Amino acid sequence: MDRRQFLGTTAGAVIGAATLAAPALAQAKARVRAGYLHTLAVDGQIWTGMDRGSFDKQGLDLELRQFNTGLELFQALIGGSLDVLATGAVVSNFPARGQGKVFLINDIEVATAQLWVRSDQGVASFADLKGKRIATTTGTTAHVFLDKALRANKVDPKEVELVNQTMPAAVTAFISGAVPAVALWVPFNITVREKVPGAVKLADASAYYPQAAIMGGWAARNDYYDANRATLANLIRGWAEANDYMIAHSEEALDSLQKAHYPQTPLSDLKEQFAAQKMFTAQDWKAKYADGTVTAWLQQSTDFFMANAGIKEFTPASSYFDSSLYLTTLA
Repeated sequence: MDRRQFLGTTAGAVIGAATLAAPALAQAKARVRAGYLHTLAVDGQIWTGMDRGSFDKQGLDLELRQFNTGLELFQALIGGSLDVLATGAVVSNFPARGQGKVFLINDIEVATAQLWVRSDQGVASFADLKGKRIATTTGTTAHVFLDKALRANKVDPKEVELVNQTMPAAVTAFISGAVPAVALWVPFNITVREKVPGAVKLADASAYYPQAAIMGGWAARNDYYDANRATLANLIRGWAEANDYMIAHSEEALDSLQKAHYPQTPLSDLKEQFAAQKMFTAQDWKAKYADGTVTAWLQQSTDFFMANAGIKEFTPASSYFDSSLYLTTLA
């Protein structure tokens, strides 16, 4: 074999090897079917990580599906069409019923849940709410907040009439005057503010923090969690990189998110949503995982959900939330 033949054969082998390697590398990525809500407090880290390659770097192929509520997300998870999900306060609900394992917290929805009232219908204080109708979506972040706000202001939740609707319908009912109050989550507050100039924000969840905190986060299907801890550890690493970038470079991150994923939302409104959530760096979260703070906050929401559903026997947060995976992964 002369030199020219040798080079040709070698080049062909290299090209062939590269061709074979490409599919192998692609196949090596772990496909994860992930559901999410399209609201900044839930999908901010997801899209930042997707756009910046944070999850790709960890060998993950996230197959994303958008849902309208946390209830729909858990139905899909329980039904087997999702491996993991990211949601709001509902992350404290179904896992307490043995349906899903919580392994990662996104943020605290410190002011994302809000209570708006119409003074033109005689409601200007919590006392005025007695006997009135309040529209909201039960079993959600807004519902958890509303219950806490009523009790904190000496109004028994039984003294008001809850009107359970999807959030768009609840907000429409408030705008039309069909109900004098609505418990919502951002960004629906912007619509209320624009359509009902005289509407008053009576309270938001920040009034009860840090004694109480409504958190959003991630849960995995039980069987998936048991069999795919290494994949979930990689998801945590990708999330951590995206999360810390959002904190350190919030202006750039929000600008990118608005252009790529929230084009119908003015940047000023997106910044308002960002201000309504409380984020911690991945390292700062470690202390709250380790000292039981996260578990205690999850349990507060769980206690509400279980009492509201009349369930007396349930799985406590100390069992359905596994802090060890996060702490080990980011040691």
